[in-house]
Amino acid sequence: MSDSKAFSEEQKQYLSGFTFGADVARAVSGLPVLSNVAAGGAGGATQINVGGGAATVNGQVLPVGPERIALQAQADTIAAGKKLTKEETAKQAKNPLDMWDEIIGWSDEGVFPKGTDAFLQKFHGLFHVAPAQNSYMMRLRIPGGLSHAWQLAGMSNLADRSAGGYLDVTTRANLQFREIPADQASNMLYGIRELDVISLGSGGDNIRNCTASCLSGIDPDELIETIPLAKRMHNYILNSREMYGLPRKFNIAFDGGGRIASLEDTNDIGFKAVEVTEENADGDLQSGVYFQLTLGGITGHKDFARDTGVLLKPDECVAVAGAIVRVFVKSGDRTDRNKARLKYVLDDWGFDKFIEAVEAEMGKTLRRVDAARVTSVSNEDRQAHVGFHEQKQAGRYYVGVVLPVGRITSDQGRALAAIAEEYGNSEVRWTVWQNLLLPGIREADIDNVKKAILDCGLDYRATSVRAGLVACTGSAGCKYGGADTKATAMQLAAVLDEHLDLDVPINIHLTGCHHSCAQHYIGDIGLIACQVEQGEDMVDGYHVMVGGGWGDRQGIGRPLLEAIVFDDLPLMMVGLIGGYLEQRDDGESFVDFARRKTDDELRAFTCVKEAV
Repeated sequence: MSDSKAFSEEQKQYLSGFTFGADVARAVSGLPVLSNVAAGGAGGATQINVGGGAATVNGQVLPVGPERIALQAQADTIAAGKKLTKEETAKQAKNPLDMWDEIIGWSDEGVFPKGTDAFLQKFHGLFHVAPAQNSYMMRLRIPGGLSHAWQLAGMSNLADRSAGGYLDVTTRANLQFREIPADQASNMLYGIRELDVISLGSGGDNIRNCTASCLSGIDPDELIETIPLAKRMHNYILNSREMYGLPRKFNIAFDGGGRIASLEDTNDIGFKAVEVTEENADGDLQSGVYFQLTLGGITGHKDFARDTGVLLKPDECVAVAGAIVRVFVKSGDRTDRNKARLKYVLDDWGFDKFIEAVEAEMGKTLRRVDAARVTSVSNEDRQAHVGFHEQKQAGRYYVGVVLPVGRITSDQGRALAAIAEEYGNSEVRWTVWQNLLLPGIREADIDNVKKAILDCGLDYRATSVRAGLVACTGSAGCKYGGADTKATAMQLAAVLDEHLDLDVPINIHLTGCHHSCAQHYIGDIGLIACQVEQGEDMVDGYHVMVGGGWGDRQGIGRPLLEAIVFDDLPLMMVGLIGGYLEQRDDGESFVDFARRKTDDELRAFTCVKEAV
């Protein structure tokens, strides 16, 4: 069957891809290539040339630097007879990092990219969010969540000129611009760079914003500062092109053991600060502060990062993280986007095999320490991100400003920048709880700061409901959103505050889809949006989960109710939380209450029925 016409078009594509993958795999390994094979489709024969210097495939020079490992992983996948996802095929055809001229050209023409170019452009932080909005969203990179007053003022001005006139705070202590017209993309890309902020790698298959403890350096209880480590990791990523060859997105977080959690256990790589005391030290292990290496957190897939048994000195973390990412680049699934996360490599290989691969990548053995020799700390205060609190610097305070579901207007951004400049130390710190902190305030200035915050339409006070309210963008700005989560979160909070006097923190997380950007599985109460049939219409609704937590309360929320029409949800929540207030034991948290009660007992507090 030598006649290529005997093959179907699908078979031609398959054979062409298979041959291409096999030849590329040999070429990048420095081996002689197979003879050219024509499959009769997809451009005919694969033309390989390895003589006289760099290898080429169909005239394209193969990279000789660190990007080879991603190309090799793609080629190995094809050579094994597997089919790359369309995203992997797009990355194989065009390096997203080399699209600057195209992006600027689209902006000059006032058009949005088409097809897979819309995906590739996400590597530069630009998301075309149609049909929710016919505009761009731009996500930034703010390592450790630390900005400065002049940057916030500048970003507020930029939002007025080229975006929607507001800023959104994300659950990675980061910022997003929204409602960016097609012809403003270049102004945004140039504008953020003039403010010493970038968006490169904030979307697509990349390592997202590196998070840290937002009180780093000012927390009286922390074991170690972590924002400097997040910055080091950030710069390592920016200057290592192999860090952009991942099969899927990736998260890294550092937690210093202080009062405000960084949620490191929900990340692909989590670095958790711990102590080795004098009594547990010996010649091979000195006393001091170390980081436990945890891997595989992805709560949207119902898994937390697990301890590897590896203990790292602070100055070892960045290099180890780099090696972990390179192993993931080589081994991650490039055929199924749903399984292309580190968790699934760990599930397949086991932790021992994976750590051995990391050690081989580094050419050194990592320090393994029995957990019994390590002391963990628990200093978390679930209200520490709201209101005024003393810093470890004598006579200085920080204030946690409440941002309604993580959004501020440009005017509010400029006002907060002015407060930070006049009364603080000019820092603005974003948190994973979708609010911000202004540190360095003198005690004598607290009353002036309170007034200034209230004057701009924000508050430093929050009820126990609003302090723990987290919401993603939802259908108002995301094509995946099943409901308008930000709007419904505010409506829900208003009803709960009207009917309940809640004296303890309860986290309510509303997320719009299975991507779980608001991490609904770790909320005391988690809500994930859905559409519910009501008569002849489809209306916004939510599935309800209870009993989630992080850190010492770690756990994935369990389903309680399905497909609740939003109109019924607020009173159902009043009943559920009211039942907790009536029947809790002394000092019992909501999560402990929810975990000891059966589903039927909890449902009995509600007054609505699940949709049929």
